[in-house]
Amino acid sequence: MREKHVSGAPWRNFYGRTKGKGLHQSHERYLAEDLEGLAPKGVTWEENPDRTPLDLDALFGGKPVWLEVGFGGGEHIVHQAQQNPDVGIIGCEPYINGVATLLGKIRKAGVTNMAVHPGDARDMMDVLPEGSIDKAFLLYPDPWPKSRHHRRRFVTEEHLVPLAKCLKVGAEFRVATDIPDYVRQTMEQVPKFGFEWLAERPSDWREPWSDWISTRYEQKAFREGRTAHYMTFRRV
Repeated sequence: MREKHVSGAPWRNFYGRTKGKGLHQSHERYLAEDLEGLAPKGVTWEENPDRTPLDLDALFGGKPVWLEVGFGGGEHIVHQAQQNPDVGIIGCEPYINGVATLLGKIRKAGVTNMAVHPGDARDMMDVLPEGSIDKAFLLYPDPWPKSRHHRRRFVTEEHLVPLAKCLKVGAEFRVATDIPDYVRQTMEQVPKFGFEWLAERPSDWREPWSDWISTRYEQKAFREGRTAHYMTFRRV
């Protein structure tokens, strides 16, 4: 049996960075002043060792709820929040510099329909009620390019099983990546865990979604000559 933490949490390897070189003073201020009010209570194992499901109606007033896994600098999630005020959006990101950047964007945009979990998306998916999420996004995830690291990618059973559990039947799952081998693994693995690919023609994966906003990472990929792929799945 796998070792558990003192809190009762299962042992979960985490390989990404959680903090960069340093935070600007403004970022430190955003974290100190804004994060507590935006972070849902009951996500961490210390706060909720029984893993009682979150009350999403209390969090968002009964709105449909979307989930973004790894929001990077926050361009996309804030854009979606602005364009969809009748939706509540949860963003998960363990990299605290990215969290601070997002908090600054939230302040500037003045959006009020967001929640931010500054940690592992697996902890959030533990406590999302079954069949509660209407749409999910995985946009330019860490590619872990070395073959021996492919098991660390999000598109593996460890992540896709809980994601499928918390998505409603018919919910949309969007994946964007510029890494051909990540496309391969996505197409191989995602349909195994309760999803169907919705593409009917090449433009369905070559062209971005109609409500897409290009992120800094995507622009960097384009400058370096890589091709983006936009894959849309439906929970079945």
